[in-house]
Amino acid sequence: MNKKISPEEFVRLAIQKLRSDPYKGIHSVYSGFNEAFKKYFVGHDPVEFTNGLSEDGKIVIRPMKGGVVLYLPEEAPQVKSRGEEALKKMGLI
Repeated sequence: MNKKISPEEFVRLAIQKLRSDPYKGIHSVYSGFNEAFKKYFVGHDPVEFTNGLSEDGKIVIRPMKGGVVLYLPEEAPQVKSRGEEALKKMGLI
């Protein structure tokens, strides 16, 4: 391996390379991302790091069965709240 990339670059690269069409995100567990992150950055927690990136707005995290799905901010699907959906169905908004 050549020079190591930064953890942030690693996450962006993983999202771009590990996703399967037509999906824009990757499941943190099923894609192998968490395991790969731990092997590449020994002693670092992928969950803690990705949560930090999410707080900074650099990635978007959506809960999913068995883990989370990671998206690049410009590719994340827009999610409406359940309350908004209920109000729409009721014809109130």
